[in-house]
Amino acid sequence: MSNIRTYTNERESTDERTEETARADEREECPECGGRLISDTEHAETVCEECGLVVEEGEIDRGPEWRAFDAAEKDEKSRVGAPTTNMMHDQGLSTNIGWQDKDAYGRALSSRQRQKMQRLRTWNERFRTRDSKERNLKQALGEIDRMASALGLPENVRETASVIYRRALEEDLLPGRSIEGVATASLYASARQAGTPRSLDEISAVSRVDKMELTRTYRYVIRELGLEVQPADPEQYVPRFVSDLDLSDETERMARELLESARQEGVHSGKSPVGLAAAGVYAAALLTNEKVTQNDVSEVANISEVTIRNRYKELLEASNTATPA
Repeated sequence: MSNIRTYTNERESTDERTEETARADEREECPECGGRLISDTEHAETVCEECGLVVEEGEIDRGPEWRAFDAAEKDEKSRVGAPTTNMMHDQGLSTNIGWQDKDAYGRALSSRQRQKMQRLRTWNERFRTRDSKERNLKQALGEIDRMASALGLPENVRETASVIYRRALEEDLLPGRSIEGVATASLYASARQAGTPRSLDEISAVSRVDKMELTRTYRYVIRELGLEVQPADPEQYVPRFVSDLDLSDETERMARELLESARQEGVHSGKSPVGLAAAGVYAAALLTNEKVTQNDVSEVANISEVTIRNRYKELLEASNTATPA
């Protein structure tokens, strides 16, 4: 008897789910013409995109009751916190007590209240990092943010680097390696994955670990985590070099063409992508009659002038071979 009752209940719940799915599908399609339904937030209606039929009206607006006309006004009126982020050890979910010793009306606190607030800040900081793992994350993510700021990397690269470091911590890859080393390797891998690579020399210049440790740790991290990192493409460095040298779009286009010709001739094999990109920009600037010296390019790309001269000759030879007279 109990088996029959259980079977009946399961069948009823299955039927209810089927009906809910059917109703959801009906809400997505127009009952008249089968067209796609769109939500008109201004008039609180759901209408058909094809025939204009009003399917629902008087909908509830779940957005804020206020309006803002710029970002500053939006931040001022918003009463909610920032979205969660992997760039903070607690994902931004903890409370942060401000350092200003003022009340809600902007008045200065008394001496006793200031002492109380200082004690609260101390205890709040202790509770935010309750164990060694959280302290590790806090230090590493702060290091990633510092290096990314120094290198001018966008927020999506910092977010990805934070995720890579969290994975390394969960997989227990840190014993025997420094926090700074794994954090630097995570940022280097993230920048390459995002198509905004930085050279090893640039990364090690802002890091607290040397180039050899960075290279060793980077290879270990991508191998153990199974990260798919494509070889660096010289063309990915071109926009940054062109921007730093204040060159024209025509020069950038010419540099890309030179590098593509070199790729077809097999010049890229075994060569540093940074050196090829710098030589491509230098050669393109000369071909477009822009004034730039090898020293200027050398300082921007952080490579020697000898490398630029050698790669420059190879690019021009490859270009002449690819497009014979």
